[in-house]
Amino acid sequence: MMKKRITGALTLSTAALLALAGCSAGADTSADDGNSGAAAGEAIKVAYVAGWTDGESLAYLLKDQLEKMDQAVEITDLTDNGPLYAGLSQGDVDLHASAWPEVTQIEYWEDYKDSLEDLTTYYDGAVLTIAVPSYSSITSLEELQENAGLFDGEIIGIEPGAGLTSVTQNSMMPAYGLEDDYTLVTSSTAAMLTVLGEKMENEEEVVVTLWRPFWAYNDYDLRDLEDPLQAMGEPEGLHVLARDGFSADYPEIADLIKQIKLDDAAYGALEGLVTSDEFEGDPEGAVDAWIADHTDAFPGLLAS
Repeated sequence: MMKKRITGALTLSTAALLALAGCSAGADTSADDGNSGAAAGEAIKVAYVAGWTDGESLAYLLKDQLEKMDQAVEITDLTDNGPLYAGLSQGDVDLHASAWPEVTQIEYWEDYKDSLEDLTTYYDGAVLTIAVPSYSSITSLEELQENAGLFDGEIIGIEPGAGLTSVTQNSMMPAYGLEDDYTLVTSSTAAMLTVLGEKMENEEEVVVTLWRPFWAYNDYDLRDLEDPLQAMGEPEGLHVLARDGFSADYPEIADLIKQIKLDDAAYGALEGLVTSDEFEGDPEGAVDAWIADHTDAFPGLLAS
C-alpha cells in the first residue's frame, strides 16, 4: 500500500521556495543583527528532503523538542539536497534534519562544510542499497549484467541530485560493468516507489535504488542485492547539520540537539509512526505517541 509520503514528495511548495529565498512569510526582513538565519523572535527553519522519511521524522522530533523550549519552528520540505545544502550554507535554512555527509552526500559536505556546523550523529549504520522483490531470482549485483533483459535494462532511481544517485551512477554501475546494459532512471523517490509498488503488485521483476533505514522495507518484501565489491559504500551515520553560527545563537537548543542519539529500536519506532496510516497527515501526533513510549530514548528528551 502506498503511503502518504509518496504524494507528498511530488511537489515543492511555495513556502519552501520563499524560505530558500530568505523571504518566507512572517520573517522580519527589516532588522539585521549581522547574523544569517533565524534572529531573536523568528522561527528556526528546519528542512528535509521530501520523500526521505528519516528527515521528516527527525524534523518533527526537532519541532516538538524546540517548541517545548518555547522556540518557534518552521518546517520546509525540499525536492533535493542541492538547494537544501545551499540554503543552509547561506543561512536561509537553520537545520538540516537528517544529512548523510559521510558517504552519500560527501560532495555537498565538501562544498559547504566551511559554512556549516555538524551538531550530532543521531543514528549510526545507515546504508545505501540496490534492492529487488524477494521473489526475484537475482541475489547479487554481480548477476545484473547478464540479466539486463529481466529488468528491461533499467534501474529505477530517485532524485537526480541525490547522493544515492551519484553513488549508483558513478561507483556501482562502473564497478559491475552495467553502463552499457542499464539506464539509471531518475525522477523522484515518490516515482520510484510507485513503480516498485506497481511491479510488485503484478509480481514483475524490478530493481531499485534504496537505503536503510527506510519505511519501504516494512511495507514491501524486498531483498538487498549482495555487493561483494562494496561499490555502494560503507555504512554511515545520519547527522543533524546547522548553519554556521547556530550554536552561538542558540546554545541551549544546540546542546539539546547534540544529545539526540537513536538506536535501531527507537529510530524504527519513530519512522514507523510518522509514516503510518494511523497518523497520516499528523506527524506531530506521531511524535507525541513515540515520546510517550520512549521517554528515555536519549538524555535530555523533553517529554512534556
